[in-house]
Amino acid sequence: MQRWLREWQPPTDKLIIVGPSAGYTLNADFLHRWQEIVVLEPDPLARRLLRWRYPEVRWRFESLDVLSNINDLAWLSKRFANHAILFSNVLGQIAPRDETTSQAWQRSVREMLTGHYWASYHDVISTSRLPVALVAQVSSEEALDKLVARFWHGGELEIVDHGTFGLGRCESQIHFGEWFSREPLDFDQSALADAPSEKDCWISEEDGS
Repeated sequence: MQRWLREWQPPTDKLIIVGPSAGYTLNADFLHRWQEIVVLEPDPLARRLLRWRYPEVRWRFESLDVLSNINDLAWLSKRFANHAILFSNVLGQIAPRDETTSQAWQRSVREMLTGHYWASYHDVISTSRLPVALVAQVSSEEALDKLVARFWHGGELEIVDHGTFGLGRCESQIHFGEWFSREPLDFDQSALADAPSEKDCWISEEDGS
């Protein structure tokens, strides 16, 4: 993921980070690229830890909570029209789990952020069974069940679907996630809203403690 952050180069020096917590998935090289960083992080302890871990970064904290009401993304998009937006391992925690509802939610997110360069890395599924493969590069056109079969071979697999698969078009938990980036569209993008994009997928293990 550090390579992906390094290679994501939107043509702006202004960034919004949504839900970074204490910034454990970020790194100094990435943060130093930006002249202005706006952070939407409601946890005051996480804000303090961000300042402590990266004291040389000039953080600007905003109180808007787009994680509680995803429709506020439209307001965010207008207020920070010149900023790129990074969702920092957070959308998998708030997306609807029902398939029909999650697909509508994904379309809404893409539509509200049409005018922005934006990117996200997030959980896609969680399971307690260890995978047999760790990394793969896939197309968002591939069905989730076929994609999961690349990482887990044979037998039954109990998973939690986080409702985020295809947004860019675990005791221990094993998390399957994705990261992607999208560029702004300056025209009616209804025909392109669900266009496939290339994305990387990864597996990370958390000890649950």
